Amino acid sequence: MQPDPTRIFAMASIFQESAVLFAASDLGVFGSLARFGEATAEELANQLNLDCRAVGLLLNACVAVGLLEKREEQFRNTVESAAFLAPGGDLATGLLYMRDVYPAWGRLTNFAKTGKPVESPALHLGDDEARTRNFVLSMHGKALATAPPILAKLKLEGRRQLLDIGGGPGTFSVLLARRYPELCATVLDLPPVVRIAEELIIQQDAADRVRTLAGDYHVTPFPGGNDVALLFGMLHQESAEKIQSILAKTYAALAPGGLVYVMDMMTDPTHTAPKFSALFAVNMALTATSGWVFSSAELTSWMEAAGFAEISINPLPPPIPHWLAGARKPG
Repeated sequence: MQPDPTRIFAMASIFQESAVLFAASDLGVFGSLARFGEATAEELANQLNLDCRAVGLLLNACVAVGLLEKREEQFRNTVESAAFLAPGGDLATGLLYMRDVYPAWGRLTNFAKTGKPVESPALHLGDDEARTRNFVLSMHGKALATAPPILAKLKLEGRRQLLDIGGGPGTFSVLLARRYPELCATVLDLPPVVRIAEELIIQQDAADRVRTLAGDYHVTPFPGGNDVALLFGMLHQESAEKIQSILAKTYAALAPGGLVYVMDMMTDPTHTAPKFSALFAVNMALTATSGWVFSSAELTSWMEAAGFAEISINPLPPPIPHWLAGARKPG
């Protein structure tokens, strides 16, 4: 049997679908169609002050990849686009980070030659105000979109103090404070990130029980006596040595019997599966000096070395690509 090049051809062009998605989102296509129900290319071009011919080609491409529907000359959102990509949809902001790192993937060859990130890791952590805001809002949107099945696995009955380490927008702290009325939370992250997190916390009327601590979790002392600690989506930018140090600090910051939950991308022992995690490891290496994705077995060994017991690690249900680890400080 002759080898079939179809899969390779498809792989070579898949970036085009990403570009169509990002462009339509950035230009406000899904929002306009949410307001007007349906419109022609000419009507959308007039509404959005765009070129009519170019918009027509973009809209047809959106139909081709399943983002829009077309009836005669009228375009409208699909059910998924209306739910997730129109303003108010959680993924409308959740896409911002992937849109911002999209150009970095075009420089993957440079990374392979130098072993260094192709853009400054600090761009989305304070150096570039717009990138930082996009990053924090993107994390907020993704958290809202994926939260329900994650929250269902966090058992915090009777817990009163939560430390959210590298908590970004503080979204999970807010959601958990709502779910558990006796719980108060502290969100620790870099000052530029915390400033945006504070805006979001106030918008959600949660400032009475969710406070922030501006600092660097590598050097900032963790407040002690916590009943639970979260390490959500932040360890993949750290080396193995730093992860072990962070886990040790987390252990010390927990009261006896305290819980720690780690949510992150993880792989099997080969570091090649799941596919999403293996690709995300490259994404992190392109944008962070120590970026990668560790295996669930590696995390287990690090948690054991830190002193944690009753360790469990399992993948979360699709479409969430993360794994969730839980453990307890003895006592």
